[in-house]
Amino acid sequence: MSTTVIVLFLSIVLLTLFITWWAAKRTTTAGEFYTAGGGLTGWQNGLAIAGDYLSAASFLGIAGMIALFGFDGFFYSIGFLIAYLVVMFLVAEPLRNLGKYTLADMINSRFDAKKVRAAAAFSTITIVIFYMIAQLVGAGALIQLLFGIPYWIAVLIVGVMMTIYVLFGGMTATSWVQIVKAVLLMLGTVVIAVLVFARFDFSVMTMFSEVKTATAHGEAFLQPGLKYTVPLDTISLMLALVLGTAGLPHILMRFFTVKDAKTARSSVVTATWIVGIFYILTIFLGFGAAAFVGHEAIVAANPAGNMAAPLLAEALGGDLLMSFVSAVAFATILAVVAGLVLTGASAFAHDIYGQIIKKGQATQQQEMKAARQASLWVSVFSILLALGAQSLNVAFLVSLAFCVAASANLPVILYTIYWKRFNTTGAITAMLFGLISALVLVAVSPNVLSPEAGAAMFVGEPLFPLTNPAIVSVPLGFLGGWLGTILSKESDARRFAEVSVRANTGYRE
Repeated sequence: MSTTVIVLFLSIVLLTLFITWWAAKRTTTAGEFYTAGGGLTGWQNGLAIAGDYLSAASFLGIAGMIALFGFDGFFYSIGFLIAYLVVMFLVAEPLRNLGKYTLADMINSRFDAKKVRAAAAFSTITIVIFYMIAQLVGAGALIQLLFGIPYWIAVLIVGVMMTIYVLFGGMTATSWVQIVKAVLLMLGTVVIAVLVFARFDFSVMTMFSEVKTATAHGEAFLQPGLKYTVPLDTISLMLALVLGTAGLPHILMRFFTVKDAKTARSSVVTATWIVGIFYILTIFLGFGAAAFVGHEAIVAANPAGNMAAPLLAEALGGDLLMSFVSAVAFATILAVVAGLVLTGASAFAHDIYGQIIKKGQATQQQEMKAARQASLWVSVFSILLALGAQSLNVAFLVSLAFCVAASANLPVILYTIYWKRFNTTGAITAMLFGLISALVLVAVSPNVLSPEAGAAMFVGEPLFPLTNPAIVSVPLGFLGGWLGTILSKESDARRFAEVSVRANTGYRE
């Protein structure tokens, strides 16, 4: 641990705390706390979306996956990027036009029922916790590597920091921390990519030929099948990644931070460019780590490969570059986790407390107080779960969150916007079918149960063969919505007409 590491880490922390202090003075209403008052411009929100999306899974997890498994690791980059097309063409504008603060608001614009709002809030909190575990695992591994402190202490440090951001700064602080972090992350990634490319004489062909000899896998490193040997598992993973983004509550919530649907779409275009460039550069991060760090060193630092990018930075630029990259990775985790905590807290405070318990009569001060209390509980629960998931790759953990989002939220969102017959019963059954099937299948999958000690969370024979259950749970979510609608006699064509006009125009009476 050098002085440079400490200085850069403290600089990042102080910068984010300053942003929180600045934002706290501007956060007085519930609208400002949840959505920054809808005052972000297209490019600002685009950077914030990219900052929210480029999480520990993207920077630490994918680099490690590609370094250890070659082509199979790149599946994550492809899936995460293609997912934005689904968001841009199917979800972004209608969501902005129909919603107010949360995903449940959007669904409730058509179904004014407490049970629908409760199901949507429960789904949101579940996905947030899954996603949070991944970020905290990445943070714990990073701080453990740099400072040599125990993993559990590292997780607690991040937990305290993220809670401070949300408690005091709300969405304004979270957005600007994400914007600063997105710029720093892209800068660090470009620097490492250029240094890696220079080592290969700025030749793509040289890079590919040298990487083949740099790993023990040889030709197989550049072929699919090194990690995902079952084709059905690969298809299931890609289904979760491509469809999951359109159901992630902390990404969808970002569309409420702009003034209208046109700005929402422009922010998605900005985010797509940033995200696209970043994911192309992950090839250089992964191949560089494989060639210049080596399999043994990566696995020795972290069995799941989560430390490949910081180790590559050290190999290329010494302590200074490693310190910068690690500080940026830390900022990445803090920013994403703050956004997740805020999303979970708003689902509880606005949907469950404000609309269900208080029946829409809660004052803004009461909602903000409830949101801050919920932030603490979401943080504590996620920290406890993260302490038991140290050995899992963060990109993989995030893919499970994507699976739950694609199974539980996406069917309801698409049916709400586009299906005339869809009704309250269908909305509830879609969410419950998708959510329960995804959670149950994950619980009995090889990720949780394995005959080998240390390979999964528990020792035992898996009851479900696939590591990602999206290929089963996503169709079940759509099937649940269809069955619930067909078997019940509810119908409100007039309400659908109103929602359809508002979704496409933004017009409100």
